[in-house]
Amino acid sequence: MSTHPLITTPLTEDLLRGALDLERTGHGLLPHRLPARARARNTDGQLAMAEAQPSGVRLVLRTRATVVELDTVPTKRVYVGAPPRPDGVYDLLVDGRLAGRASVAGGNTLTIDMATGSAEVLPGPAGTLRFSGLSAGLKDIEIWLPHNETTELIALRTDAPVEPVPGRGRAVWLHHGSSISHGSDAASPTTTWPARAAALGGVELVNLGFGGGALLDPFTARALRDTPADRISVKLGINLVNTDVMRLRAFTPAVHGFLDTIREGHPTTPLLVVSPVLCPIHENTPGPSAPDHSALSEGKLSFRAAGDPAETAAGKLTLSIIRAELARIVEQRAAEDPNLHYLDGRELYGEADAVELPLPDALHPDAATHLRIGERFAELAFRADGPLAVAVD
Repeated sequence: MSTHPLITTPLTEDLLRGALDLERTGHGLLPHRLPARARARNTDGQLAMAEAQPSGVRLVLRTRATVVELDTVPTKRVYVGAPPRPDGVYDLLVDGRLAGRASVAGGNTLTIDMATGSAEVLPGPAGTLRFSGLSAGLKDIEIWLPHNETTELIALRTDAPVEPVPGRGRAVWLHHGSSISHGSDAASPTTTWPARAAALGGVELVNLGFGGGALLDPFTARALRDTPADRISVKLGINLVNTDVMRLRAFTPAVHGFLDTIREGHPTTPLLVVSPVLCPIHENTPGPSAPDHSALSEGKLSFRAAGDPAETAAGKLTLSIIRAELARIVEQRAAEDPNLHYLDGRELYGEADAVELPLPDALHPDAATHLRIGERFAELAFRADGPLAVAVD
């Protein structure tokens, strides 16, 4: 047990990675994964919640401390009629290896009624995360914040001084996608599929996966355009189906516009377009997705496809239609853009996987599936001859 008094270190930008903006609040620091200008353009409460959940955001510091404390105000989500959600998880890495895992109780409570679409926030107190018994030598510490729980950072305390960690010279991988990329039902922030893929690929992750928010929004494209990156991937499709926001006529030019905007800031950066992983309810049935009220009555959260396959004749989107169109768009553009590539999402999670590891709520993969997707993405994208290949010294 440490006998040294704890030192409070100001929480500053150079101690955080993975966030595009840090908002000073009345309590402390709130990491955002969209910049302020993009947030000002957004009118969707779901996206506002998702981008403020710090998937891929981590505190990174160098220290001899044996004790690290972090005061935070988490925001817990409660869905009316569904079982309680577990508290968000913080992962502690010491010199790149998992060394601890914990949660913070208390905080705000966001109650969401999926039947009515209403949401209510009940304010709550800050809590303290504590990791102790760490080795006394100089080491690099990362605290990955909960990927699915809005987390206000209040205070950082240690029993030895801390300093920022210099850049490791790794390639920065900028990724955008839906709730699956956000982390959905992964076990912890370092086991979301993008975090797992980044660790295996030896790259620095900036995760712009937003639950319910991969909708080809121009302000998201501009955020990708303006964020420094060495490798970029965009995983598109499922949210366009389950929100039923556009038809094929609008989808094709919207994809072109999204990619055009990214290319304004990254004209030659390797860019991988990833189509949706298998989702049986929407392969050939359009959206929107709707809560399965029969499952809710049994205390389970599940979804169903509320569209009609016949509606595809009028341009409604299904995952099969989206995959075919994305493949066509990338093939067309690649004739003039050799650094643009396509990956069929079913190579990450396909029919055989769905038999072995079915989607528990019909939309989102479970913890084991996140690891599988991450391992496959790393193999397919970051290998020596892959579209996002990273040179190894």
